[in-house]
Amino acid sequence: MKKGISIWSFPAAPLCKNFELAKDAGFDGVEVALDEVGELSLESSEKDILAVANQAKDNGIELYSVASGLYWSYWLNADCEKERQKAKDIVKCQLDTAKLLGCETILVIPGCVHADFSGHPERVIDYKTSYERSFEAISELKEHAEKVGVSIGLENVWNKFLTSPMEMRDFIDKIDSDYVGSYLDIGNTLANGFPDHWVRILGDKIKKVHFKDYRVVAGGLHGFVDLLAGDVNYPEVMKALAEVGYDGWVSAEMIPNYKYYTEAIIYNTSCSMDKILGRK
Repeated sequence: MKKGISIWSFPAAPLCKNFELAKDAGFDGVEVALDEVGELSLESSEKDILAVANQAKDNGIELYSVASGLYWSYWLNADCEKERQKAKDIVKCQLDTAKLLGCETILVIPGCVHADFSGHPERVIDYKTSYERSFEAISELKEHAEKVGVSIGLENVWNKFLTSPMEMRDFIDKIDSDYVGSYLDIGNTLANGFPDHWVRILGDKIKKVHFKDYRVVAGGLHGFVDLLAGDVNYPEVMKALAEVGYDGWVSAEMIPNYKYYTEAIIYNTSCSMDKILGRK
């Protein structure tokens, strides 16, 4: 497996500085993110995007995935048709950006029934309606994914939607495209399940994997802790990944909340991933 880290794990800094830090810490690659505005965003030109690709290359860093936090504000299952279209446009922009960067996968939140920490904490959308709208949107978007040759990875998040591995698997099966699969977040599964169950059920539908850790007794967002400091049974996770034949990228997605020595989380995470992956 290749060892990557999410750009969201870094203290605020230009991408080139984060690529340099990631390389120094021993990471093989970085998962970048598409923002509404900024260095890599909906406003970025082809020239801007290729400049980011060159910055990564110059630092010996591979780019393999493009995430986006915009799906917490723009829902693919929103009641507002204009918002749904905006979300679909974001997916297409993500796919095009990933193609230019040489990435294999994008991370997409398929919809949201409710989430306190989203851009719409007051909103609750009927589950059946959410399923139908999300299915319609991803079914449409798979054509663009197939055209550009970049996969859509649907992430399991705290959105009260597609909450079990069997439901996620069946949703992906119904979409019926080699370019739509799971972006499996290991830490997120502990809210209502076990990560090795998700791995074994999703199997070859897993496109990419996020490594996080979670302390169940803490609850809520406060439960997310450094790798190996929580309740994720990583030996069992690695066993399950080996059983299903997954040997792709694994990305640490950390919360950069250190008050002091803010870069330490990058080095600590790298060391923990080496232990998990059996590199040292």
